Amino acid sequence: MNEPVTSESYAALVRRLAELTERVSAQRAEAHTWYDQQCAAARRAVADAEDQVHRAERDLAAARELQERVDAEATVLWQELRGLMGTRRVGGPPGPVAGAAGDPSVLLAAVRDLLARTGQPGELPGSVNPLLALCGVAGALVAYALGTAARAAGDRYGGDLAVGLPVLALVVTLLGPLAGLVPAKVLADRRHALLGPRPAAIVLIAGLVATVLLLTLAP
Repeated sequence: MNEPVTSESYAALVRRLAELTERVSAQRAEAHTWYDQQCAAARRAVADAEDQVHRAERDLAAARELQERVDAEATVLWQELRGLMGTRRVGGPPGPVAGAAGDPSVLLAAVRDLLARTGQPGELPGSVNPLLALCGVAGALVAYALGTAARAAGDRYGGDLAVGLPVLALVVTLLGPLAGLVPAKVLADRRHALLGPRPAAIVLIAGLVATVLLLTLAP
């Protein structure tokens, strides 16, 4: 038969059970608290991850848009360069350089400025001065020949033409120095340069000297 439990032993067991129950309750509460904290941390991590994904998507979209703009502008600048070079043998624009750094808009602006300065016509060099003088002489010769032909026509047909054509011939002859500016302008255009004051003065002076000599030496 089982031995009877004394009141003191029973009380000790009840206290022991109460302590265990309290400890289990505390551990259960602690477990619930830890679980809630972990769930909250997980939710924050997921929210942060989603925010990072959204930012990455926005950055990617902006990068693609920038790339499209840069590619389009690079193509336009490359076409301008081909036009300045006067050749169609050059292929498409070069691709991106690995490891390149810097703002592409700044680099493109520098290229645009360089192309603008390269495309502007410059001054004719001094080496073409003989050709400019020859243009003035040629203009004077052509004008003098036209004037001579006009005077001959006046002498041939007589009448009013005999009076008017010599005057017209003199005017045409005196315009000879200005006529030399036409071939000089063609020369400047071929060299992608400006016919500035200095080249124009050379043409006019040479044409004027030639005109004076032709009128002086004419019979």
